[in-house]
Amino acid sequence: MKVNSGLEVFLDHLPSSITDKKVGLLANPASVTSNLTHAKKLIQQKFRDNFKAIFSPQHGFHAEKQDNMILSDHIKDRELNIPIFSLYHNSLKPSAKMLEEIDILLIDIQDVGTRVYTFIYTISYCLEAAKEYNKKVIILDRPNPLGGLKVEGNILEEEYSSFVGRYKIPMRHGMTCGELAQFINIEYKINADLEIIRMRNWKRSLFFKDTGLPWILPSPNLPIPESAYVYPGQVIFEGTNISEGRGTTRPFEFFGAPFIDQKKLKDFINNKYPAKGVILREIIFQPTSGKWQDISCTGFQIHIVDNKEYEPYFLSLSILQGIIALFKKDFLWKEPPYEFEHKKMPIDLILGSKKIRTAIEAGEDLYHIRADWEKDLLTFKEKRSSYLLYK
Repeated sequence: MKVNSGLEVFLDHLPSSITDKKVGLLANPASVTSNLTHAKKLIQQKFRDNFKAIFSPQHGFHAEKQDNMILSDHIKDRELNIPIFSLYHNSLKPSAKMLEEIDILLIDIQDVGTRVYTFIYTISYCLEAAKEYNKKVIILDRPNPLGGLKVEGNILEEEYSSFVGRYKIPMRHGMTCGELAQFINIEYKINADLEIIRMRNWKRSLFFKDTGLPWILPSPNLPIPESAYVYPGQVIFEGTNISEGRGTTRPFEFFGAPFIDQKKLKDFINNKYPAKGVILREIIFQPTSGKWQDISCTGFQIHIVDNKEYEPYFLSLSILQGIIALFKKDFLWKEPPYEFEHKKMPIDLILGSKKIRTAIEAGEDLYHIRADWEKDLLTFKEKRSSYLLYK
């Protein structure tokens, strides 16, 4: 049965009491209906002159900006002649001036289910601003592309809080955007006036390809659902000199570097941490931008054969440990800055922990590392259970 997004449900049952309110919309190109009509157009049709402002997350309203501190400017929507305020600018939080013309902020954002993806933190700043300036927030919910059953990874340590991890959640949290917003709003005592418009027919067992909804890339390097499926693990290579596939046609599915011996790395993984649900296929690729631009890299493409078995974070940690063990002479950690943090190592911000990084460097058994975070994961799952909207 086809899933209807929160946007579609909202438009089908728009309360008459809301149509005289002045609204703003946080959105980007992925904010579309099943027939690819953008939320901006539909909200304008419903609210007309009461549609006062648009807001955009990282990568810009048109998702044209690349990664890591490439800011978007405030612009004006040429069609509607209303402002588009960038929330990935000098300030990450909406100001009083940005919100002064609206009563309600509608949020229609496609999250990707991974702790380090910044959209959920833009939403959290919107909740803080809404509380501060007495505005209402309505989230038009969308699927978690990774489904809503599995959670994976260590819980963020507060010392490593940043714009790629503001809260104590695991790398793969298994919540929809609306569920996570409720969790943040209550658990972190923001207490904004928040309403969630639920999807219709979404089940926690569904990966994005099962929903019947069109995939529109939410950011430049997540062009297809498979990009999002591998992202909870492959994103860790942003903190290294290993190419995570940016500048190729399959970002995050491809990874490698000129110094990798494919046979040695594959033997390391097969012998120590046999991969579940995927096949690692040897490839040579040449990025057109980013790390190792115009240089041939030896590496792999991750082919998912069973999404239910695949553990993206654990697999990528095992790949990382193998690369460090085998190619220590050439391997490097990325230096700051990273997402507005100028002192801490990017890998520690991505992992949400310095301990994980040092344990991997020391060659500690990853199964033991995973066992250490399982107790915290159980506590998180118990806490999140009261915020799940789709049982």
